[in-house]
Amino acid sequence: MRVLPLIILLFLLDYFAFNAFAAISEDWSNWGRTIVNTVYWMLPILAVGLTYSFSTGATANWSKNTFTIVRSTIMLSYFSKFLIIAVLIFGDIGQLVFSLFKSITDEVAFDYGRTKLVSQIAVAIGVTPFFILLYGILRNQYRYKIYKTMVTIPDLPKALEGLKIVQISDIHSGSFTKKHPIKMAIDMINDQRADLVFFTGDLVNSVAHEMEPFVDVFDKIKSRYGIFSILGNHDYGDYVRWESTAHKMQNFENLKNIHSRLGWDLILNDNRLVKIKGEDVAVIGVENYSAHGRFMKYGDLKKANKGTSDAGLKLLLSHDPSHWEDEVLEKFKDIHITFSGHTHGAQFGFEIPGIIKWSPIKYIYKQWAGLYRKNKQYLYVNRGFGFLGYPGRVGILPEITVMELRKE
Repeated sequence: MRVLPLIILLFLLDYFAFNAFAAISEDWSNWGRTIVNTVYWMLPILAVGLTYSFSTGATANWSKNTFTIVRSTIMLSYFSKFLIIAVLIFGDIGQLVFSLFKSITDEVAFDYGRTKLVSQIAVAIGVTPFFILLYGILRNQYRYKIYKTMVTIPDLPKALEGLKIVQISDIHSGSFTKKHPIKMAIDMINDQRADLVFFTGDLVNSVAHEMEPFVDVFDKIKSRYGIFSILGNHDYGDYVRWESTAHKMQNFENLKNIHSRLGWDLILNDNRLVKIKGEDVAVIGVENYSAHGRFMKYGDLKKANKGTSDAGLKLLLSHDPSHWEDEVLEKFKDIHITFSGHTHGAQFGFEIPGIIKWSPIKYIYKQWAGLYRKNKQYLYVNRGFGFLGYPGRVGILPEITVMELRKE
């Protein structure tokens, strides 16, 4: 009985949206209309079945991958139906106004009726994103891409020319449903033979144990001079309602311990001086620092930067790219490159190198993907290794950054 109101609401949405499909197929053959009807009503039946199964706990035996795909397909179908209904409503309002105007100006009998064209437009607008987003789930979840970039630094010590850095970010292990493609991505990372590997935060979605099934995968990452990591906003357990503060603190300790088990050097408002070919490279790591009020400011760059003044190269790991303009550029002009993540490129957009780069996240974050430069300082924003919320990607693929340094 608790899920009955939801089932009734879903049925009403299904019924109103189906009017558009019925209108465009009314002239089709019986066989064609049967196919449309069958395909259309399969998803509502599946939605009711999933709702009931979830409420009774029956889905507990499903694999995580199966449950994610079924749930996502149903959610996408209702998103599409919302679009269809919205177009139908706007179309009906327009047609109503037009009919009233015609009846007044031409003195003809008022005759309102929804045109077939409105239904066709509604279905096109609703169905197109459904298939695009479904493709992003089925094809692009683990379609890792290597993004290579060259950064030139005027005062780069000669010994550090050709230094290769690999960056990954936003693993969000709680969203993963497969292990094998991640192993292949780790092979892609190791094939780069990196001098340094950086991880720039969000190891989990909410709690530390989400990473447990994948420790034996990510601990295979190799680097000549070390693997360094920081925390992201999801790593603090701030999005979970804990039984007590002690439980939250224990989760935080567990997460830090996982970094250690991975062989990653977790830097918390501190730095590491890494000796590379006789030169000191300062790897500075701050805790989460955001210029946006909805995210926390745990980072203390002044503290993290202490003792790095003699380093020939200064590299900052800071999860949220808004930190760069908010503090780094104005107060820490000796930091050469800042490495960030956080945005995921919204997991949706399109990029044509040298022509256009667009994602809806650009309206929230000025720097949201790729390399940015102001004066002699750089920011690189990784597009993310995993996914969160929408379990896929469209146009913005999961990223493995490979950066090589050169003297300008």
